[in-house]
Amino acid sequence: MTKRLIGLTGGIATGKSTVANYLHSAYNLPILDADIYARDAVSIGSSTLAQIAARYGQEILLSDGNLNRQKLGEIVFKESEERTWLESVIHPYVRNCFSQAINESSANTLVLVIPLLFEVGLENLVSEIWVVYCSPEQQQQRLIQRNHLNSEQAAARINSQLPIAEKVAKADIVLDNSSTLESFLEQVDVAIKKNIDITKLPI
Repeated sequence: MTKRLIGLTGGIATGKSTVANYLHSAYNLPILDADIYARDAVSIGSSTLAQIAARYGQEILLSDGNLNRQKLGEIVFKESEERTWLESVIHPYVRNCFSQAINESSANTLVLVIPLLFEVGLENLVSEIWVVYCSPEQQQQRLIQRNHLNSEQAAARINSQLPIAEKVAKADIVLDNSSTLESFLEQVDVAIKKNIDITKLPI
């Protein structure tokens, strides 16, 4: 039986984690998270962390040897070439983690949370794409509050991603998170019960 592989994406701070947590708690679905794999990729002792340190110097590391994510973020969200380089180093590892987890799972339905699904070309990993949406104004305000950023920093992070309107245009399902939580989760309930024709072979 072909697995249902839900690619959950959207703009930063639009509500992807809310959807993933709800699908796990309400429907007991396995959640595979690109951000977790990306953190694993740069763990102490990894070849990826060594490459990052070689490129940016030892000051990109904290005193305990871990990656200074804040400092790296300041670099890659300002310079698109550096962001492209970083993605080229990390995302092959992330793709392999997804492929391995999918192959090893006995579940018929899995949720793949991939914030940069379109940006790094991982569409062929999934059988359907859900995009979480909210207004740009809400997105920026939520990001400022969540990550304690100023307006300029928040805008840089938002602008580093594909515009949300382009993601929405490529979606099989759009989840609108611009109103109440109840309304938002009701959309998730409807989406998970839909039978979507799987036209793409995963992996």
